[in-house]
Amino acid sequence: MIWRPDLTVAAVVEREGRFLLVEERIRGAAVFNQPAGHVEDGESILDAVVRETREETAWRFTPRCLLGVYLWRNADNGRSTLRVAIGGEVVEHDPRQALDHDIITTHWLTLEELRQRPLRSPLVLQCIDDYLAGKRSDLSALHYLDASAAA
Repeated sequence: MIWRPDLTVAAVVEREGRFLLVEERIRGAAVFNQPAGHVEDGESILDAVVRETREETAWRFTPRCLLGVYLWRNADNGRSTLRVAIGGEVVEHDPRQALDHDIITTHWLTLEELRQRPLRSPLVLQCIDDYLAGKRSDLSALHYLDASAAA
């Protein structure tokens, strides 16, 4: 059997001490997460985080920095996730846009408020903790090579 972690992206957005989060329904339970999701085939990491943020929050996300790359194994189901967390900002919210079907709503929460809510995974707080600790890398560390680049 070949081990393959799920490749995901997450947007970490902070405004005046509050973080943009989604409340989503996972296996019937409401949990909190950054705007996040899977990288699709043929999609760059930056394109994926912009798309996922738009689909889940109706905000247009502008990536500014790489916060970290996190490998997490879910003890409940044995699956592993490789999350690339991107810090940035949002502009141009479209309140008429329908959100992804699993999204209940969006929130701007302080860290203290978030700590009192059920989380999708420990990755949520780890990404925010790293953001607050000032951990940042340049986006130039991320590369996307498709078949034409290999030729």
